[in-house]
Amino acid sequence: MMYRAVGFGSRSRDLKPWMVAVLVVLLLTVVAVAIGLLVHFLVPRPTMEYYHGTFKISDLRVNSDSGQSSTYQLKDLREMSENLVDEIFIDSALNKHYIKNRVVRLTPEEDGMKADVIMVFQFPSTEQRVLKEKKIYSILNQKIRNTRALPINASSVQVNGCGKRVVPLIVNRIMSGDVAAKAAWPWQASLQRNNIHQCGATLISNTWLVTAAHCFKNNGNPHQWTVSFGTTINPPLMRRNIKRIIVHERYRSPAREYDIAVVQFSPRVTFSDDIRRICLPEAHASFQPNLTVYITGFGALYYGGESQNDLREAKVKIISNDVCKQPQVYGNDIKFGMFCAGYLEGIYDACRGDSGGPLVAKGLKDTWYLIGIVSWGDNCGQKNKPGVYTQVTYYRKWIASKTGL
Repeated sequence: MMYRAVGFGSRSRDLKPWMVAVLVVLLLTVVAVAIGLLVHFLVPRPTMEYYHGTFKISDLRVNSDSGQSSTYQLKDLREMSENLVDEIFIDSALNKHYIKNRVVRLTPEEDGMKADVIMVFQFPSTEQRVLKEKKIYSILNQKIRNTRALPINASSVQVNGCGKRVVPLIVNRIMSGDVAAKAAWPWQASLQRNNIHQCGATLISNTWLVTAAHCFKNNGNPHQWTVSFGTTINPPLMRRNIKRIIVHERYRSPAREYDIAVVQFSPRVTFSDDIRRICLPEAHASFQPNLTVYITGFGALYYGGESQNDLREAKVKIISNDVCKQPQVYGNDIKFGMFCAGYLEGIYDACRGDSGGPLVAKGLKDTWYLIGIVSWGDNCGQKNKPGVYTQVTYYRKWIASKTGL
């Protein structure tokens, strides 16, 4: 039996005009729907994007409802700040992309008030986020200088997203680590005492670092510490004085539990391609064994060696607790708030001078998260002795309680 394609053929003369019209309309409708679906799935669509900005409102006094005289009430200051940001972007080249803003925090400071604002835009998905971030900053920085609505310190304006890097990821070899490219890991910091590198640290805001508690077991006086940024210790890209060191209350050397500290420095840094904060994961986030992660630091290349002037990077993998707690590995020495990363074969590991530094993982949309802090290990790069890291998610609420982040 043969099948024939359905067509008008010789029977088309029997169709009424209104039937032909209906068929044509149906055909056009099908074509229109098909085109619409193609456009929907193939043409890049605008997506909602959120940007975090900060600025400092100077020379004002803010008080609550206590009845004392004050220049501004908090609710008025929040409303005025939001109105100001609205006006800036509605009357700008980004007016078609700007959606709204919300002041999420007002923080009193010595001579004013810091405003944290979340700005919502809708951009074509094809444009790079770093370029959009620069446009937002340029407009906000330029227009806020000319405003008279609030006494804003123009030099305090910042717009940033966390966990972004401008250098593509090209780590291929991990033999003792490769020298990192400039701006490759912009959240890396060097904690120094008497201008000598002691530990690594990770930038989590423009004034806060997170590091290991054991870095300060011999000296916790903040006035004797400094922090530098950049991919070389000497010369540093930027240097800051340490203002405050907060070691976990339950840390007791030589025990290894609670090996975490946060460090506040001053003055704040301005984020750029070379200096940028890492993202902190949520407390409930999980990172699975065998996940590829990255460690960076200025530490020694072998056990007993000296710290290096150039920042190095290495690619390792998360090791499950079941494996890391095996008797031939670390057994019962692996406690709560710890995890292992590296290779059981050895060679590739953090070492002396890397303590307190970051172990990071790449999440969605090329956003980087701090998931571990270099804590301890037996020797460096030995078989069955991988690096042990403080688990950031375990201490996420503690970090928030001390820094507000």
